[in-house]
Amino acid sequence: MCSIIGYCGPVADMAAFQAGFQRTVSRGPDDSRVVRAGEGLLGFHRLAIMGLTPEGMQPFALEGSFAVCNGEIYGFEKLKGELMAKGYTFRSGSDCEILLPMYREYGAGMFAMLDAEFACILYDGQTGEFIAARDPIGIRPLYYGYDSRGTIIFASEPKNLLGLTGKIMPFPPGHYYKDGKFVCYHDIAKTTRFCYDELEILCRNIREKLTAAVEKRLVADARVGFLLSGGLDSSLVCAIAAKRSKTPIQTFAIGMDTDAIDLKYARQAADYIGSDHREIIITKEDVLSSLETVVELLGTYDITTIRASMGMYLVCKAIHEQTDVRVLLTGEISDELFGYKYTDFAPSAAAFQEEAAKRVRELHMYDVLRADRCISVNSLEARVPFGDLDFVEYVMAIDPEKKLNVYGKGKYLLRKAFQGDWLPESILWREKAAFSDAVGHSLVDDLKEYAEAQYTDEKFETRRQRYSHARPFTKESLLYRELFEKYYPGQSQMIADFWMPNRSWEGCDVSDPSARVLANYGDSGV
Repeated sequence: MCSIIGYCGPVADMAAFQAGFQRTVSRGPDDSRVVRAGEGLLGFHRLAIMGLTPEGMQPFALEGSFAVCNGEIYGFEKLKGELMAKGYTFRSGSDCEILLPMYREYGAGMFAMLDAEFACILYDGQTGEFIAARDPIGIRPLYYGYDSRGTIIFASEPKNLLGLTGKIMPFPPGHYYKDGKFVCYHDIAKTTRFCYDELEILCRNIREKLTAAVEKRLVADARVGFLLSGGLDSSLVCAIAAKRSKTPIQTFAIGMDTDAIDLKYARQAADYIGSDHREIIITKEDVLSSLETVVELLGTYDITTIRASMGMYLVCKAIHEQTDVRVLLTGEISDELFGYKYTDFAPSAAAFQEEAAKRVRELHMYDVLRADRCISVNSLEARVPFGDLDFVEYVMAIDPEKKLNVYGKGKYLLRKAFQGDWLPESILWREKAAFSDAVGHSLVDDLKEYAEAQYTDEKFETRRQRYSHARPFTKESLLYRELFEKYYPGQSQMIADFWMPNRSWEGCDVSDPSARVLANYGDSGV
């Protein structure tokens, strides 16, 4: 994944800077470097994925300017060719080496030109200023804060900034920072014109755009693997990749030893697409013993994120320890675009669209955060085909009347788009459990039972009152909040609130985020 840090002025406490930067060395264990940039510092921990030679090591330099980037720039070869025609030369095969020449040519306008998952920090040697930017969805993490002198500091994770800044906040996706201001260059959730194509055309475009999104994410100089839960989204990513690969792809599934729901479905999908499939089995003890580690690596107190991270962290840990895979493709972001179980209760198409836009804008605090941290802490890189910019923009612009569940089946457009020989019908059309439930209903039950044992009712009520922002409302949420505060004291506003269904909708005013509590859960997770 790589880790970046930028101290944009004189360093107030060098020991604290070095300690903060070292906290994310697992994101980039291959090499580390810090360079002086003007009066500040730029640092980089490398996970070599593209351009594996030493010449691909960052920070990149160009005539007194420097750049660090945690990212993948798709189609960079074309941009590189255009820059070479302008007289620029390149030392490596790294996609990120194009950033400084692009900034020299296009200034901050370059960020809107990138088809990428990225977070970057640049130092302009000509003006002496620092510029930072983040991709429109926030797939790659970036945070910021100010030191005691008012100097801004950017870093990949909140833990990098502990001891350096007061308040730590996420860098807003789709923005760049320049001249002391955050400027929006791309609000991907904003739709100005809707697409009213016929169903057949919509489905063809969905299929073609998602296929293209997967294909471009298969390009890597390191080994690529796939998380396969047995649900629709990850199964489609794997099916597309399997069709485009000359050799069997490697897929990984995880489940509890007692009641894993989805292992059998993952196996069915793997058998159908002919993947080299591996199952990771975990126990209650594995989950509970990893809980504090997971909360610390995530930097969140959100119930849904933590539950779903338990299985994801443990499967990625096994992949890191047992294989040479360095890149993982995942199925995140489909729900935000095509709907959750609770969006079946949307009172109107306009309400569905508004909810989708809200969820896409918040992805960097929830599902995308989970995927990044669980994968990167295990020295792997996440790639998210459903987060492809062209794909997201297209699906967000589809007439929301067609995205409502008027078909008796959630995510109907996506399912219909891949009718044929992509997946078994039993996988393509099944209702999937939430990831944390699919790993095994007992996973969530074990966590709730453990939390229940930590507090009497009186102690719960007293201790939850300590928090005014995102106040815990169950013993489970209090447990997570107290673990969060142990590692990130006073930083709860990094996360807006708890991920919950839209409680203002009829049928969605629930006290637990799991789809299990909804009336329409039905055959999900069976």
